[in-house]
Amino acid sequence: MGDGPKDDFQAVFWETKRVMARASTAAFSQHGVHEGQQYVLMCLWDEDGLTPGEVAKRLGLATPTVTRTTARMAAAGLLRREPHPVDRRLVRLTLTAKGRALEKNIGTEMRRLNDSALAGMPAAERAALIRSLKKVQGNLTRDDAR
Repeated sequence: MGDGPKDDFQAVFWETKRVMARASTAAFSQHGVHEGQQYVLMCLWDEDGLTPGEVAKRLGLATPTVTRTTARMAAAGLLRREPHPVDRRLVRLTLTAKGRALEKNIGTEMRRLNDSALAGMPAAERAALIRSLKKVQGNLTRDDAR
């Protein structure tokens, strides 16, 4: 049987998530981006002008979480919160020049982080890990639906 918590999936996953967050913070903070904000930026690089609700749906987050995050990003000059042209109850998130200019640097940081995290793993093992994590996601998503 293994040696206790060190072999327990939840313990290993939690520790991995913790060190990944720490590495992400170090990588992105040098560009004025807080860990997690890179995903909001990625959504807007793909399609600028989304609402917080649209970003939330794409990222699988709650809209209030995205609203708080984007308010901080607006204060940092990465994006603007503009009135929606049709529905004044909504805002559109549009990148500033500063936010758009980060695309190359953040992309480079994300690749470095992936390479560092997966160093020493052959391509087949990397693919298997991603498939396994997607399976875990699916399992837990089905459990949430019950």
